[in-house]
Amino acid sequence: MRDLFDKIYRDKGPLGKWASHAEGYFVFPKLEGEISNRMKFRGKEVVTWSINDYLGLANHPEVRKVDAEAGAAYGSAYPMGARMMSGHTELHETLQNELAAFVDKEAAYLLNFGYQGMVSTIDALVSKDDIIVYDVDAHACIIDGVRLHMGKRFTYKHNDVESLEKNLERATKMAEQTGGGILVISEGVFGMRGEQGRLKEIVELKKKYNFRFFVDDAHGFGTLGATGAGAGEEQGVQDGIDVYFATFAKSMASTGAFIAADKEIIDYLKYNLRSQMFAKSLQMQLVVGALKRLDMLRTMPELKQNLWKIVDALQSGLKERGFDIGTTQSCVTPVYLKGSIPEAMALVKDLRENYGIFCSIVVYPVIPKGLILLRMIPTATHTLEDVRVTLDAFDAIRTRLENGTYKRLSAAVTAAMEK
Repeated sequence: MRDLFDKIYRDKGPLGKWASHAEGYFVFPKLEGEISNRMKFRGKEVVTWSINDYLGLANHPEVRKVDAEAGAAYGSAYPMGARMMSGHTELHETLQNELAAFVDKEAAYLLNFGYQGMVSTIDALVSKDDIIVYDVDAHACIIDGVRLHMGKRFTYKHNDVESLEKNLERATKMAEQTGGGILVISEGVFGMRGEQGRLKEIVELKKKYNFRFFVDDAHGFGTLGATGAGAGEEQGVQDGIDVYFATFAKSMASTGAFIAADKEIIDYLKYNLRSQMFAKSLQMQLVVGALKRLDMLRTMPELKQNLWKIVDALQSGLKERGFDIGTTQSCVTPVYLKGSIPEAMALVKDLRENYGIFCSIVVYPVIPKGLILLRMIPTATHTLEDVRVTLDAFDAIRTRLENGTYKRLSAAVTAAMEK
């Protein structure tokens, strides 16, 4: 019999094998200072494009005041216990009602964490006789939720309605045999590419197929739609989304999440969501803080306007300079370059050390081999000057990538990894 840990000693995984070269700098970096457009990295100021603080609420003085007052009033423990037992309060209910109204649904239910809540919601919505059909590029929390499903599941090609329909035909035949139903899952905004999900087209398929539609709108909530209610509002199909999910970790700059749907569906879920039934309630400080943030989303449209001023300047500037930003339809701004993982490391180090630009790097296996994705998150706190210096820096690093500078600089890393 083999030692359980043998596989760990032999294979650190596609990302873990780079740990000795990457950890502390490319992965698990330590940004310091107040959350803002400019922070400190290893003692140097950098323009920070890696923080999901879309609306700039993380350090807004009104938000910090309310957070501090709530902390002083309730501490970090209250309420103790799970919601069903001893962790339920009037303010939890108030936040749920206000969230439901904001996203135009009958009811909502709070979740402690987005990832955990998504996994648990999928688990609660389906039984072994049901079939799940989901986008192949879905976020890891959706994939992990689907893995819990004991029935059949199919993926459709990313944002490909024709592929979805073929899989709906398969799922329909299977559901007729099992006596189950069909759950279709998409993201409102795909966080890596920035594309909006094809929500309008998927809702249209309801006229032809019998399924329920679940949307993860983590990146759309607060950033898209006339009121900020997300991708469903942006595309005019919010009423066609059966279960709507969003997290507080992006536009709300906090911790927690929620699901929203018809009241009968929420009533069912709150009695069957294992991650909430058997976990401590969302602490009061976060609930009070979320109420303040939601009020600001409703009453301060200038937050979203400032965000989109920066988004438009950054994305149009990149396109004008010939950069490939894919087909983003959101604030998420990907820049695609061609190169190896060692070249990507050299490029990002140059960006940070010599140009003062901090953005996230994404490489294989998240994206295909030979591609480098520099993922930027514009926020309402960024300035047009931040955009200008970033565009100039990107011009410079593209030149160095194309003339082989990073290939030469990365030779030592490549050699070490081949040993």
